[in-house]
Amino acid sequence: MSSVKQEVELAAVAIRPMHDLDVPVVVAVERAAYQFPWSEGIFRDCLRVGYVCRVVDVGGDMAGYGIMSVGAGEAHILNVCIADEYRGRGLARRVLEYLLDRARASEMYEAFLEVRPSNRAAAHLYNSMGFEQVGVRRGYYQATVGREDAAVLRRVLLPDLK
Repeated sequence: MSSVKQEVELAAVAIRPMHDLDVPVVVAVERAAYQFPWSEGIFRDCLRVGYVCRVVDVGGDMAGYGIMSVGAGEAHILNVCIADEYRGRGLARRVLEYLLDRARASEMYEAFLEVRPSNRAAAHLYNSMGFEQVGVRRGYYQATVGREDAAVLRRVLLPDLK
């Protein structure tokens, strides 16, 4: 793919609220990305309870999504996923920056997330964005054989000084 085409596509990136009608496409992206995906019901519950649910729209094509809960001074980034054909273009970083900005705007002091240690690309991204490991959740993730631990990451959110 030429960099010009890539730049044109990324110029058309919008992060917008997720709607009920988006859920089937979100579920399809999730199922294509993960061996043990969230169910449609989980996504619908996230919408129903008012979590920050956003989709990444690239020129009318859903390229991914992010979901975060906020409360008691903490944000918890629950799920960030970019469709395979859009990976490697900085979209996950843009979604995370958006979610962190929303957390700050909601006066959250810190953000947490879990990551599989085997997901090196995600762990590298989170580390590059200032997340630091603060713990381990034993057997947190389903795996092909047994369970996989999760690294618990935290980032302190400084007030937006804009």
